[in-house]
Amino acid sequence: MKRCPTCNKTFTQRNLSFCLDDGTPLLEIADTDETTMVSPQAGKGSDHSDDAPYVPRDWQQEYQPPGSFEPPGQKRRVWPWVMAIVGALLIGLVGLGVAFAYLMPRMLRAGANSNANVSAPRREEPNAIPNSNSNVPDANANSANTNQNENTGGNEDTTAPPTDSDKVLAELKDIENDWTVANINADKKKLAHILADDYVGTSGDGQSQGKAEYLKTIERDTSIEKWEFEDLKVALKGDRAALSGRIRLQVASKEAVYRFVDKFVWRDGRWQAVSSEVSPEK
Repeated sequence: MKRCPTCNKTFTQRNLSFCLDDGTPLLEIADTDETTMVSPQAGKGSDHSDDAPYVPRDWQQEYQPPGSFEPPGQKRRVWPWVMAIVGALLIGLVGLGVAFAYLMPRMLRAGANSNANVSAPRREEPNAIPNSNSNVPDANANSANTNQNENTGGNEDTTAPPTDSDKVLAELKDIENDWTVANINADKKKLAHILADDYVGTSGDGQSQGKAEYLKTIERDTSIEKWEFEDLKVALKGDRAALSGRIRLQVASKEAVYRFVDKFVWRDGRWQAVSSEVSPEK
């Protein structure tokens, strides 16, 4: 009797030297207990009879790997294809950049040459009129320009001045309010719009100044808290208007009253101040 030291199975075949299950060499043992003996069954563990010699099974030939199995080292490599595609793209981009850098200067030079040819002066032909005649004014052209200026009036607004005294009084009062705000804030842009170019003003101390000096010397005055116009009257004559009245100023805790006469002229479709006389009221 023999026993396998690995699986502890016993065998009675005398000519059996290896375990039929795991191939471990068998050990000789004494026949002490027949109940522990294991004999191979036909068709399950071996195809041999008791007297047939043991032939080890060829495990390599019997084992068949699955169809999808790929031996190690033979897997398909994807990264070489990725690197090849990326390299091709880079080469294409570099080629386009080189072509652009080479062709762009040529295109620019061609465009410059075509512009130069278009703007180049024409050569005088033998029968051309002498240059001295080119400076002679064209009477027809001057006449056309003169007629056009007479019809359109240039860039000036030829709107007729308003004739309604109440409407003119309201418009001039709005201008006086804008004028006061512009004086307080030293808003030179607004003052330049209100004052005509030939404006001449006379202040309370009797000093006169033109528009340029007015705008140059104006300074911001934050001491005036509020103001109010009183006794406003308008004298309208064609494109001329004179507005007279009083302005009451609240300066801190004191009050100051000034009489004024502002004259306006209708130009470019609006009223523009041409003179101003201001004097403190006693």
